[in-house]
Amino acid sequence: MKRQRVNSSNIAEIGYDKDNEILEIAFIGGGVYQYDGVPEDVYNELMEAGSHGSFFYRNIRSQFAYRRIQ
Repeated sequence: MKRQRVNSSNIAEIGYDKDNEILEIAFIGGGVYQYDGVPEDVYNELMEAGSHGSFFYRNIRSQFAYRRIQ
């Protein structure tokens, strides 16, 4: 999955697979995670948020099933 670099103190890159609703996040501290069932509007809100990290922790982290892939 292609990821886009973001300006965040916690998140290095964010990718999204629209067809399968999979959000992929690479963290600055290490680790790449995929979150399942993330609607496209949530991804868009994440990308438009003033703070990607804050939005992630409030709206994604504990809301969606995930797995570490790296």
